[in-house]
Amino acid sequence: MSFQERRAIVSLIGSILITVLYSVYMLQRYPEGDTYSPAVFHFWGSFFLILIPVTIVAKIVIYILFSIANAIATREEEPPITDERDKLIELKSTRNSLYVFTFGFLVAMTSLVLSQPPTTMFVILISAGVLSEVVSELSQLYFYSRGV
Repeated sequence: MSFQERRAIVSLIGSILITVLYSVYMLQRYPEGDTYSPAVFHFWGSFFLILIPVTIVAKIVIYILFSIANAIATREEEPPITDERDKLIELKSTRNSLYVFTFGFLVAMTSLVLSQPPTTMFVILISAGVLSEVVSELSQLYFYSRGV
């Protein structure tokens, strides 16, 4: 298994774990009452705004720990340069990720058209974001193992 494949697996597990733990932590603070109250919109706004830096910091820590563990276990360092194949794989996985997120965004907006509460839209948006990240990592893993 190549370094890039191991990194994709670690990133996939990390993304899912970060989102699940953060969601469990935040959903305990969900406000009671009307689904259209300002408190509910404040909750979802803060949910998204806090999720972004939490994910960034956690991913940086995970990548650092992965690099250290990988160097100790395999006695090899991260490849210092990326070639055209790596860039092509990254572009294809980003394309797949954007397709998934765009579809999720359309489903989220459709939920509002169908008179669903705003909470449904926010849950769909979060799910689409996580699913698009998972698709990106799985695409990278697939392209690295199969080849482009």
